Amino acid sequence: MFCAVSNPAGTGPCQPRDMLIPSVSLFDAHGWRWPHFSPRELACKCAGQFCEGEYWHDSKFLDSLETLRARVGGPLFINSGHRCEGWNAEIGGAPQSRHLEMAVDISLIGHDRFALLSAAEELGFTGIGLGRNFLHLDRREQPARWYYKRSRSKWRS
Repeated sequence: MFCAVSNPAGTGPCQPRDMLIPSVSLFDAHGWRWPHFSPRELACKCAGQFCEGEYWHDSKFLDSLETLRARVGGPLFINSGHRCEGWNAEIGGAPQSRHLEMAVDISLIGHDRFALLSAAEELGFTGIGLGRNFLHLDRREQPARWYYKRSRSKWRS
């Protein structure tokens, strides 16, 4: 249903389009090529309060995320991926949050925070938020870096 053929001649594998999917349950994952992540873990986590599990599909973002996992040599736990507008407001997200499209907050548990940060920078993540227990990543046009409340001391080397 939400799948476009990557090869216009129709000979290539079916690949999902980069777009907002209104419900992760409607997402056709045929051709899914990111073995360590799923649409469900990246979809809105409002549990039906504001949406039906919106999911923002972004192939380039997922390529970078999969490569990041390979670079750090272990699982990446996604605390937050896409958020619908209602959930973003409910949890106090910024009105123009990149989570309204595609961004991730990755748990730092089990990771060297500086190695994860360095690998993310090398892979072209340009929006980098430094939290006490997580690393926010997105791929915005104008690079930005910030600290979340009471996190600066954790990021001093």
